[in-house]
Amino acid sequence: MSSVDGDAALSDRIVTVPNVLSVVRLLGVPLFVYLLLVTQSDGWALAILIVSGFTDWLDGKLARVLDQSSRLGALLDPFVDRLYVVTTLVTFVVRGFIPWWVAAILIGRDAILALTLVVYRRRGLPAPEVMYLGKGATFLLMFALPTILAAQGDWSIATVAQPLGSALLIWGTVLYVWTGLLYVVNALDVMRTVPVRGGVGNGREVR
Repeated sequence: MSSVDGDAALSDRIVTVPNVLSVVRLLGVPLFVYLLLVTQSDGWALAILIVSGFTDWLDGKLARVLDQSSRLGALLDPFVDRLYVVTTLVTFVVRGFIPWWVAAILIGRDAILALTLVVYRRRGLPAPEVMYLGKGATFLLMFALPTILAAQGDWSIATVAQPLGSALLIWGTVLYVWTGLLYVVNALDVMRTVPVRGGVGNGREVR
C-alpha cells in the first residue's frame, strides 16, 4: 500500500482504544522524569518504561484488530515514541548512565530528519514510509534503554543487564544513524527530481 492510499484509509476518529493508550503513555513521560530525577526511584521508572513499551506494541495491535487506525493515531503514536526516547536519553545523561555524545547523536538524527520533512511538504508529498530497518533500530533502542536502567539496580540481573544493554544501545545507534542517512539520501533525491509545488516561491509553507 502506498503512503497516499494509507493516508486515505485512515479515519478522522479521535476517541479510539489505541489513541487512549497513546495518551496514557504520553502522561507517563513527566511521571518517568519525576521518578528518575527527583525521587530517583529507578525501579518504578523502569516499570514505566516497560509499561510504555508494552502499550506501544498493544495500541498498534489493537488498531489493526479493531480497525481503529486513525490520522490522530498515525501522528500521536510515533510522537510519543520519540518523546520517550528523547526524554529517556536526556535523563540517562543527567544520571550518568550513558555518555552525552550517544544522546547527542540519536537526538541529532531525529532533528535532521524533522528538517527533511520540509522537502516533502514543499512538494505536496506525504512523509516517506517508515523503513523496516528503522523500526528495527527503534526496537533495539526501546529494549536497550530499560535494560541499561535495570543494570543500575542491586539485583542479580544487573551484571547481565549492563553488557546486554550496552550491546543493544551500540547496535541500535548504528542502525538508527544508518537509516537516518538513508532517509536523508531519499529526501535529497526528491529535492533533485521533484519540483516545488506552485505557491511556495514566497517562502511560505504549503499547507
